[in-house]
Amino acid sequence: MSAVARVVVVGGGLGGLAAAARLAALGHAVTVLEQAPQVGGKLGWYGRDGHGFDTGPSLMTLPQVFRDLFAATGAPLDEVLDLQRLDPAVSYRFADGTTLAMPGRPEDVPAALDDALGAGSGAQWTALLERAAAMWRATEEPFLRSPLAGPATLLRLARRAADLRTVAPGRTLRGLGRQYLTDPRLRMLLDRYATYSGSDPRRAPAALLTVPYAEQAFGSWYVRGGLRLLAEAVAERAADRGADLLTETPVQEVLVEGGRAAGVRLGDGTRIPADIVVSDADAVTLYSRLLPPSVPARRPRAALGRTMPSSSGLVLLLALRGRTPGLAHHTVLFPASYDEEFDALFGRGGPPRPVADPTVYVSAPDDPTTRPDEHSESWFVLVNAPRHEPDSGVDWTAPGLADACADEVLATLAARGLDVRSRVRWRVVRTPADLERDTATPGGSIYGTSSNGARAAFLRPGNASPVPGLFLVGGSAHPGGGLPLVTLSAEIVAGLVGPA
Repeated sequence: MSAVARVVVVGGGLGGLAAAARLAALGHAVTVLEQAPQVGGKLGWYGRDGHGFDTGPSLMTLPQVFRDLFAATGAPLDEVLDLQRLDPAVSYRFADGTTLAMPGRPEDVPAALDDALGAGSGAQWTALLERAAAMWRATEEPFLRSPLAGPATLLRLARRAADLRTVAPGRTLRGLGRQYLTDPRLRMLLDRYATYSGSDPRRAPAALLTVPYAEQAFGSWYVRGGLRLLAEAVAERAADRGADLLTETPVQEVLVEGGRAAGVRLGDGTRIPADIVVSDADAVTLYSRLLPPSVPARRPRAALGRTMPSSSGLVLLLALRGRTPGLAHHTVLFPASYDEEFDALFGRGGPPRPVADPTVYVSAPDDPTTRPDEHSESWFVLVNAPRHEPDSGVDWTAPGLADACADEVLATLAARGLDVRSRVRWRVVRTPADLERDTATPGGSIYGTSSNGARAAFLRPGNASPVPGLFLVGGSAHPGGGLPLVTLSAEIVAGLVGPA
């Protein structure tokens, strides 16, 4: 494209903001329209009485993706944000009482696994991660950094038979893990990485093995002051490049005229013309509500009908008196049975239901900016939860349900050695229904569509829609959910649009 394009970005989540920054830096006239009072989407923040909490992602991986974004749009990332590499990356606690402090640097991992889980565990994990590294090399450029080309992506890999065998397209994460790992605790640790995309390891593809590889090879990172500062920095970068950011501006419809995207209509009826529309809304919302039914988009609508939405989460924000000695930044407390958790989340053996004995994730940054004083802590506690589906699953607005589940989570923490019930100044409980309301995400799915099923990645909508001039970014579009992937979706779209 040679002329300056009028670009409207629908939604101010990280994917939309990154697309706005890149497209504005390429010389286009960009306007971001966000329905909430602030930008950031799931990268939210809650502050009260000196306690502060990231209410969404609490971990950054693949920092180079963000360095590329900031380098392409202005000053380097490290001049804007204070990134801190975490070591240990995560502290794991298993049901049998075993603890494992997973090092933040890959060269230290094998010895730590041997010490915690027994001799040979480190060698098994290393062999699995070597397979993961080969997967990463085979898929990073043709899949994660390129527009989705459906089966043609696999055909490109098929030209190199070794790459296709490495990716193991017909195998699950659970299945491949069992080939390499004998210790049930090590297998449980691997299964957890399916939850990074709201998926079930028994159905998620083996290619998700690239998630632990990326986390260990490139590090686990925290932004001092909270991850929300990442969204704020990208928004500021977009504004510095000339983009207009409008909040409390819900979009009612994507306009299509002459067979191509022509702008948007707001909730108050105002029409904003555009040459390019970039949707950071959930793909289901885009194709079922924002686009007129007459628009020819049969293929993505049909594909979305065959996908399984990702799971959601129940969040507790805990303002605590006192400090917990030796507590890691991230702690994961595993249940006795992981399969029972996935059965509840995805409705195996009955409708979806709250998890009776969940994995509990605690993020407790040792960051003075998140607490009122040195004698306090701010904990973000997350358990996996089924989506908000009042008609067919769980109605998270049912009276008393959220508080009852929160009490059970606190009891579970206590049973696993982290009893903070007497230290709680106050708590805030956020359910999948709250996430749906606050971020306009159907059911409160954290990651859009899950990776359940061998073809899930190819059913996810592509970044270029069937409507000329309409593009998709965000976790429900290619290449998927999570901070680095939604940022890569913006890079792909910027490449498709091109400079002014």
